[in-house]
Amino acid sequence: MGGAGLERIEASSTTGPHRIGEDAPVPLNRIAWVVTVAAALITALLLFLSGYNGYGALAIAVAGSAAINLR
Repeated sequence: MGGAGLERIEASSTTGPHRIGEDAPVPLNRIAWVVTVAAALITALLLFLSGYNGYGALAIAVAGSAAINLR
């Protein structure tokens, strides 16, 4: 049971140019859109909790519009 005949194989990334353990850099514009979506969703939640349902729905629409840019 000493593992005779087994070779050590190093893992490599076959799905992209980055090696395993290396993260691809996130573009600044993508970070900005994620922050915008998060801010709109938090705003919507606060508006709904305050009873401003129409404005909350509008904030969700803004979040959805901003989320389109994340594709």
